[in-house]
Amino acid sequence: MATQLPYQPPDPAAPWYVAGLAFECARCGRCCAGPQEGFVWLSRANVRSIAAHLGLPVGQVMGLYIRRVDGQYSLREGPLRRDCVFLSAGGTGGRACRIYDVRPGQCRTWPFWDANLADPASWAAAGVRCQGINRGAKFTFEEIERRRKATHARRR
Repeated sequence: MATQLPYQPPDPAAPWYVAGLAFECARCGRCCAGPQEGFVWLSRANVRSIAAHLGLPVGQVMGLYIRRVDGQYSLREGPLRRDCVFLSAGGTGGRACRIYDVRPGQCRTWPFWDANLADPASWAAAGVRCQGINRGAKFTFEEIERRRKATHARRR
């Protein structure tokens, strides 16, 4: 007979998502769409990867798709809807990222951003916009934290 350990209450200092969260990208493009202005921060390596992916010179990519904000680089947005400049109509009626294979780290870490992880209500609010939240594979606390911290990685 196995020895049963006494009940251990959850650590009150642990984040609310310590048991993990489910997410599976639905490729709907809503995380890349306005109407709010946003910033997708880029490193120089991101810019080079995007240029190579598009088959364009870095200078042309800088002029067409990237803006400087407080001395850093960010993807441009459409002037009316504030959608990411790389968000385009997808083949199935949805929308798709034209640089998905080389998308910046900030895009790769969605939805595990501080604002979405602040509390259960913030996660639920993100779920109203994003079809993939609370669906699909469950990410462990460790994986969520890895992605959350990668969102803050230095962009230069």
